[in-house]
Amino acid sequence: MFTGIIEELGTVEALDLGADPAALRIRSPRVLEGIALGDSIAVNGCCLTVTAVVGETWSADVIATTLAATTLGELRPGDRVNLERCVRADGRLDGHIVQGHVDGVGEILSRDEQAGTTLLRLRLPGGLSRYVVPKGSLAVDGVSLTVAAIDGDEVTIGLIPETLERTTLGTRAVGEGVDLEVDVLAKYVEKLTAGLLPAGAPEAVTGSEQGR
Repeated sequence: MFTGIIEELGTVEALDLGADPAALRIRSPRVLEGIALGDSIAVNGCCLTVTAVVGETWSADVIATTLAATTLGELRPGDRVNLERCVRADGRLDGHIVQGHVDGVGEILSRDEQAGTTLLRLRLPGGLSRYVVPKGSLAVDGVSLTVAAIDGDEVTIGLIPETLERTTLGTRAVGEGVDLEVDVLAKYVEKLTAGLLPAGAPEAVTGSEQGR
């Protein structure tokens, strides 16, 4: 489990899409503190398992279903990525509960600078908007954020300068894709109350099955 509080901006060293599974290598000295083989690190919000550590770099396998459900397959050497180690049971939960299971890829529709705040407007992929509410939580590229407004399948999120500086959201451009994870509690509530809904109500959208 993660919290959506980014610990470090790592740098992609390599992504071998020709391997089976694909092999991702990242340079990130800070998040390697206390990390052992088999531990989990979220990369742009996607939970991956550490398979090798060499100096300040580490590697993870990325299976085909994960590449299809996230933006990880678009990474290139030199790209920066948001990184977070799995949360310790005795640590603070500063963000919200994030599983590292990406529900879909959203699109950045606009960036609007207003009095020290950047308003980011995103289009949600089909089926996710019903899990998002104003003032609710949404993980964008692994960053725990609060929804400022929602209009159909479009959401607006306010980014403070600290978030822009410490995450990749400071350089994300209009038209780019971002990995999204909705609040898992909303999906559980929907499933538990499914029998109470009128006949013909839409069924829950399940999260992507992704490799670790």
